[in-house]
Amino acid sequence: MADLATIARPYAEALFRSAKPADLSAWAEQLEELAQIASNPELLAVANNPKLATAELLQILLSGVKTKPADVVKNFVEVLTQNHRLQALPEISAQFTTLKNAQEGAAEVLITSAFPLQGEELKSLLSTLKKRFGGRELRPTVNVDPELIGGVCVQVGDEVLDTSVKARLISMQTALSA
Repeated sequence: MADLATIARPYAEALFRSAKPADLSAWAEQLEELAQIASNPELLAVANNPKLATAELLQILLSGVKTKPADVVKNFVEVLTQNHRLQALPEISAQFTTLKNAQEGAAEVLITSAFPLQGEELKSLLSTLKKRFGGRELRPTVNVDPELIGGVCVQVGDEVLDTSVKARLISMQTALSA
């Protein structure tokens, strides 16, 4: 089967091209919520049942959302269910968000830290990262991973900046064993 990113790209781009700038944030949130529901293994198992009609599958999917999606998003998800591409919805959502962020001059940043980051610490780190990544607005998601021992690991798109103690120890181990 083709890579999900390859399958998702044309769908994400088509939905992005059909959106007005005012719709982008709302549609991204709606897609994210639908993607979370669509990634449920039990729902995917039901989706693969040939006896289940597309309309029934769509109704099951839409019944799990908190707010009613825009008609365009609803129709988009209906096309995905008809084409048996529901498993690609999480990747479509991620690519749509990437396109939205690129248009807005922003980027999602995943910060993994050994300790919780909040308040001034987070603001200071984001300020430094903003300079490092070309002044783009950074929208952070912070995860805590005690295995890092100290420091942070930052991922913006394909670029990773790992200043964790764990990474330094691995680097030292490699240098010493060479």
